[in-house]
Amino acid sequence: MIKRIVKMTFRKDATDQFEQIFNNSCDRIRDFAGCESLELTRAVADPRIYFTISIWQSESDLNAYRHSELFKETWAATKALFDDKPQAWSTKSIKALD
Repeated sequence: MIKRIVKMTFRKDATDQFEQIFNNSCDRIRDFAGCESLELTRAVADPRIYFTISIWQSESDLNAYRHSELFKETWAATKALFDDKPQAWSTKSIKALD
């Protein structure tokens, strides 16, 4: 399993637009082959900062999504709203805590 964490900072006037883009695409992303889950979170200290957290069955599934038309169209609309460069990490769990 791969956990993908993407940090995005948006212009103040663009957060509602981003949430609309996310809401319009999240079900299609969740239905993409290999996607186990997708979550959107927002920083408490700065409401312009969002994180997407997705879990993928494999790195190849994540890469297939990242090269898909769905990703290209969603990312093109999203990146036009940024106020800072996004950051992304692909991680693997080492140990789950109960």
